[in-house]
Amino acid sequence: MAVPQNRVTRSRRNMRRAHDALTAANPAECPSCGELKRPHHVCPSCGHYDSREVVASVVDAGLDDDAA
Repeated sequence: MAVPQNRVTRSRRNMRRAHDALTAANPAECPSCGELKRPHHVCPSCGHYDSREVVASVVDAGLDDDAA
């Protein structure tokens, strides 16, 4: 079983953890609908990616609510 030879000080411990901070997400504005979306992902509200529609919405496809 591994046991530390010497005590790690608070300063050294915190310096080691200096790079563990989380970075905030950087949402981009969708060019077609204006909603915020993740970069390089399909817009969840309108289904567009790179100025073209990739995912059709339920209203555009003409599906009923009970068809699924």
